[in-house]
Amino acid sequence: MNCQISGNLGGFYENEAKGVSQSLVLDSEKGELVKASGRVGKKTGKSEGKSIAALKSHSEAERRRRERINAHLATLRNLVPSSDKMDKAALLAEVICQVKQLKETATHVSESFFIPLDSDEIRVETIAENAGDGTCLFRASICCEYRPELLSDLREVINSLHVNLVKSEISTLGSRVKNIFVFTNVIDGGYANIEVREILLTSARQAFSSVLDKVSAFPEYSTYPNKRQRISCFDTSSLL
Repeated sequence: MNCQISGNLGGFYENEAKGVSQSLVLDSEKGELVKASGRVGKKTGKSEGKSIAALKSHSEAERRRRERINAHLATLRNLVPSSDKMDKAALLAEVICQVKQLKETATHVSESFFIPLDSDEIRVETIAENAGDGTCLFRASICCEYRPELLSDLREVINSLHVNLVKSEISTLGSRVKNIFVFTNVIDGGYANIEVREILLTSARQAFSSVLDKVSAFPEYSTYPNKRQRISCFDTSSLL
């Protein structure tokens, strides 16, 4: 038995020197040690090769990612003035700020020039108030089908309200037209401000509604004979 074990151990050491990894296990049926061998040298070499290849691939992917980020940052620097000395965090913060401002501007412009096609619309609102001299800034808009007398009727409405016209805008889409008027009116100070302001808003709404009624009375100028009317009267000074 000892000779057999010695022989097995001798073979184990011999194979170990040849790069063959072997171990001895006890065979319960034979009652003797038997060799369990496996060539792990080549497997280890293959595993190391795969690991090196994976590291190279990861390093290359990381390099390309950094190049893309730097290219995007360079583009942003060209869009933001005086950004040469900004670090990445400051540059991104400035870009975010400018994007928010552009979004607000775009929203304001789209609201001003949006022309509904399925309904006529009147909107009257207070947009600014100077509590010192009692001057309020109002905006009125009317959207409807165009007809030849429309502009002259709108001019009569503005004159009848006895207000100071600050600005007027007009936009069209096909036969649809939208007019926007910004005007001021000096009202008395004190607690009467709110009451007088409400009277002016109501008067403006009624005056522009009369223009809208004239448009509806001429079906030849209406592409949509069943068009709804939307009339809004807002006092937004409390939100300022």
